Amino acid sequence: MSNIVIVESKNDKVFMQAMVEKLNCDIQVDPPIYIDDYKSLEGLSETELIKALKNLIRKIDRKDLEKIGIIIDIDNYSEQERLKFVDRCIKQVFQAESLSSTKQFIDICTDLGTKAQLACYFTNVGGKGELETLLKAIKARESPHADCLDSWKTCIESQGQQINQKGFDKFWVSIYLRYDTCSDNEQQQAGRKCTMSGFDYVMEHKKDIWNWDHPALNDLKEFFKLFC
Repeated sequence: MSNIVIVESKNDKVFMQAMVEKLNCDIQVDPPIYIDDYKSLEGLSETELIKALKNLIRKIDRKDLEKIGIIIDIDNYSEQERLKFVDRCIKQVFQAESLSSTKQFIDICTDLGTKAQLACYFTNVGGKGELETLLKAIKARESPHADCLDSWKTCIESQGQQINQKGFDKFWVSIYLRYDTCSDNEQQQAGRKCTMSGFDYVMEHKKDIWNWDHPALNDLKEFFKLFC
């Protein structure tokens, strides 16, 4: 039997896989959670999450799947709002207990009576945000280029313009990757090696630009250890 984790996007998938490898945890009930065992939602909607869960029914009924994880961004929602969203989707597909907290399994059951377990986690820092918010928090290199964006943001706001925190964090991470962590050789292929569109390259070759011991990762580590 195996485990599977559903995530929102390709970059979430790449980061979460790197986290599993860093934990060096035997995340398996048979095989570990390999990259192909992540299912990407490619953007979050109730329809897409329900579809992703329905696609797992056959594997559960064959008893090929024991534990399911769902990782989505908390964005600007409260934890309870996100829990209600996920719980609503689960109950469109399975017979299930109510989902009342993160990092805790509930029992789910298919129409054929086959059981599995499911738990969820919401990517956040201090109860808000998404993947880029987390990446900004755990940066491990000096970041003079990216940090100067604070002055730019202040200047923009002094002129009556606004940039939301989500957009700012994305911009910060893009500058960090492009100018604070990109080698001279990589600069020649910056689009592929120094951007979020090339995040798979970044996570394969430059994991050390992130602090994997940062406290902001503690809850996520606890979530993955549920599958050990």
